[in-house]
Amino acid sequence: MVQDSEQQTPSVAPATPARTLLPSIVPAVAVGVISSLLLIGVEAAAEQLQDVLWQTVPDALGVGRYSVAWMFAVLFATGVAVGLVVWKVPGHAGPDPATIGLDAPVLPPVVLPGLLLATALMLAGGPSLGPENPVITVNVGLAAWLGARALPRAPGRIWPVLAEAATIGALFGTPVAAALVISEALAGRTMRGLLWDNVFAPLVAAATGALTVAFLDRPSFDLGLPSFGRPGWGDLAAAVVVASVGALLALCAVYAFPFVNGAFRRLRHPMLMLPAGGIVLGCLAAWGGHLTLFKGLDETATLAHDPDGWSAGEFAVMTVVKLAALLVAASCGFRGGRIFPAVFAGTALGLCAHALVSGVHPSVGVSAGVLGALLAITRQGWISLFVAAVLVAEPGIITLLCVASLPAWLLVTGRPHMQLRPDGTPVR
Repeated sequence: MVQDSEQQTPSVAPATPARTLLPSIVPAVAVGVISSLLLIGVEAAAEQLQDVLWQTVPDALGVGRYSVAWMFAVLFATGVAVGLVVWKVPGHAGPDPATIGLDAPVLPPVVLPGLLLATALMLAGGPSLGPENPVITVNVGLAAWLGARALPRAPGRIWPVLAEAATIGALFGTPVAAALVISEALAGRTMRGLLWDNVFAPLVAAATGALTVAFLDRPSFDLGLPSFGRPGWGDLAAAVVVASVGALLALCAVYAFPFVNGAFRRLRHPMLMLPAGGIVLGCLAAWGGHLTLFKGLDETATLAHDPDGWSAGEFAVMTVVKLAALLVAASCGFRGGRIFPAVFAGTALGLCAHALVSGVHPSVGVSAGVLGALLAITRQGWISLFVAAVLVAEPGIITLLCVASLPAWLLVTGRPHMQLRPDGTPVR
């Protein structure tokens, strides 16, 4: 009987000794600081150039900062500038960005300066992409290169994980986002030791990155939306419907992605693909207005500051235009990520729902819209829940989002990802 009882005892992975984890702290802290400083530097440089392109120059020329003609000119010029970088700079700013997600490849050092330059130009010029994918890629390549020289005996696979965690922590201002992403990635792999043993060093890197950004930049994702108090059945129904609609709308962009990317690929040369993309983005900006430009975080705050400042039709147009701009910018070769533009699209959708049905509270509509859009665009359940929740600083929203994520996930799971293989076929 004793033997049978022992055989029935479930096996438990042995914990990693503390003396094994302790040496990882210093490298993780170093990667966290370097990764966050690089992110801050790229965004600061892009902001300075953005001020020049969208304020100083048009004011000196006496044209409207966001007139249709000026938006066309800057977006086309941005396509030309990034096209030149992709064409002429060593490394060609990395592989086709349509083939890269948050899980970045390790690129050789010669590629990284061009990728950084292309990213900064894109952020300043107005295409609807964020900094996350290219900055993670640069930090991964830099960490792998420096780590191999500083600690040649350390496992090479640890550096990309630390750099990804550090950059995600810096992007969102908290290590929680990185912990969620890493935990989701580890779920499909065989782990040695306990989960927290595996996330210990990445969590150190993420916390260091978040703290560095907090000390230097003080980011905040709270949109300051009005409080909705205690959630009710109407709020739950609204969250489920809006999240599902957001997922379906974003899936339209996902399904169109390989076809739009294929159309731009037929142009074959970056000096044709990127300027053509800039022209299309100029048309979309003329339709949707200047709030549909850029990565969308500041513009999202503008929408949330005045939830009743636009009509349902205007919110609907901004939703569709932002998704279309994200689709075009990601397809024609601009280097950038898709999370922040999806947040803007989800916010506009949620406010559209509020404008259509006054019983849909703005906080519920926005968080649910962001949740649905991110689930379809990123296929990252935890990060979608996290981003949607931090936009609304109310504990009650978490329960609504957890329930709303279930039907939205049923809509997106098994569908193509917004990422392509090198041959142009969608990743599933």
